[in-house]
Amino acid sequence: MPMLKKLFQAFRPPQHDHLPDPDAELALGALMVRVAQADRDYKLEEISLIDRILARLYQHNAIEAAKVRATCEKLHAAAPETDTFGKLIRETTDLAERLAALEALWEVVLADGNSDEGEMKIVEEARIAMGLSYNDSKAARERVQSHLDVG
Repeated sequence: MPMLKKLFQAFRPPQHDHLPDPDAELALGALMVRVAQADRDYKLEEISLIDRILARLYQHNAIEAAKVRATCEKLHAAAPETDTFGKLIRETTDLAERLAALEALWEVVLADGNSDEGEMKIVEEARIAMGLSYNDSKAARERVQSHLDVG
């Protein structure tokens, strides 16, 4: 873990010294922000969705979730590579949490009804870094899609 902290610090611009060292929650949040911004169109619906996912996965109220997302936006902006966030998640969570993280990323990708190539690339890099298989990703996408079809 200390090596990852050094890596994050190396990427962190001086004005972001106040940013916390990412944990799995902040890493996932930063990845969700990265996916949402991949199409260069960061919509209010995507921001709200990220807040709802953070609240659901980490038991935050709406204000706490928004604060976490704001920190994640800063981490993403100061960010190391996508796979660094994915590796942090892999090293600090169990399989069930990694699968939930992958589903959360698919939720953000599929939220607007179409998946952009840039979004897909980020999810794929994160999947590999989290040590999950292509089939894990396919199943996660199908679970998210079935919830969207029902809802």
